[in-house]
Amino acid sequence: MSTSSPQTPSVLFVCNTNGGKSQIAAALLRQAAGDSVAVKSAGLIPAHHINELAASVVEEVGADMRAEVPTALTEEVLRAADRVVIVGEAQVPDLEGVAMERWVPAEAPAELGTERERMEFLRDDIAARVAMLNDDLGTTSG
Repeated sequence: MSTSSPQTPSVLFVCNTNGGKSQIAAALLRQAAGDSVAVKSAGLIPAHHINELAASVVEEVGADMRAEVPTALTEEVLRAADRVVIVGEAQVPDLEGVAMERWVPAEAPAELGTERERMEFLRDDIAARVAMLNDDLGTTSG
């Protein structure tokens, strides 16, 4: 836990389209950490818009991603982040000096039959990982 550093840590979440998983993670970390973490997200091939169902289930827990715009991943953005988290199976090229970790969300149980139930399961899985990341960063707000 960094208690003496005045610099705000930065976290970059990456997924394939930057319309769902990485945006969910970013919204949840912004909610948990407030201004104590600089949060960005990006995708390999950005979607044209945010996934509406993802935005809806994130809103259910008090976070917001509706104003976000899917953004292309660049080497500059990767190198600028203190932590890079790949959410899902996106194949991000290795860059010397850039440490990346991968979160592979758990598979939704078969009994979750609707798309909404599966998205809620994904949100909850990502939320648990975001909580651990936030604790690791030592930036819990409130």
